[in-house]
Amino acid sequence: MLLAAACVRASAGGSGATLPINSAETAVAPDAAADSLLTDITSLDPTIIVEMRYATTNNFTGATLPGYLANRAFLRTDAAAALARVHDRLRQNGLGLKVFDAYRPVRATVAMMDWTDRVNRRDLVTNGYIASRSRHNLGLAVDLTLVNLRSGAELDMGTPFDTFSEAAHTANATGSAAENRQLLKSAMQRQGFTNYDKEWWHFSYSIPAPLRFDRVIR
Repeated sequence: MLLAAACVRASAGGSGATLPINSAETAVAPDAAADSLLTDITSLDPTIIVEMRYATTNNFTGATLPGYLANRAFLRTDAAAALARVHDRLRQNGLGLKVFDAYRPVRATVAMMDWTDRVNRRDLVTNGYIASRSRHNLGLAVDLTLVNLRSGAELDMGTPFDTFSEAAHTANATGSAAENRQLLKSAMQRQGFTNYDKEWWHFSYSIPAPLRFDRVIR
């Protein structure tokens, strides 16, 4: 089975604040819905590189987040198919995608919010870098970068993933970093994704999805 059931807190969220989520998007989907609505992106294209940072300690909290038990990336099926198309078109020029996060269990975004309280960094919430609700919980957001497919090296984006500063704002780059950010943004936009302008790596897919998920990634 893809994921495992868990209890849910009412106040859920996640990093990568993005498009507003309306009041209908408050219910947590039952287990069967999560299994039927979420697709492993590598099942559509195994050449997409997946490096789920929150399944490791290599993330801004310094700890593995609850709900991440495997290095697997899931999205709603339509979004996963669109991402595969982005990768396929980039591959024609020797480039590809590396995914840092996709579907995120509600419990993980709760943990992010708890972390901001624990380390006294609520400014990250105020400034829009960590949010109490996220389209990651809907399986409709993805964090990613570009790679050279031959070498596997990430392209220069000016800042690392999850840099919480104005330097990570999509428009705040020069030279090759600015060109690479625009290349990623354009490639994603052509397939229906929208960039969050404070995070060059964060994209949302524009379809209605009034359910959040809290199933463990296995």
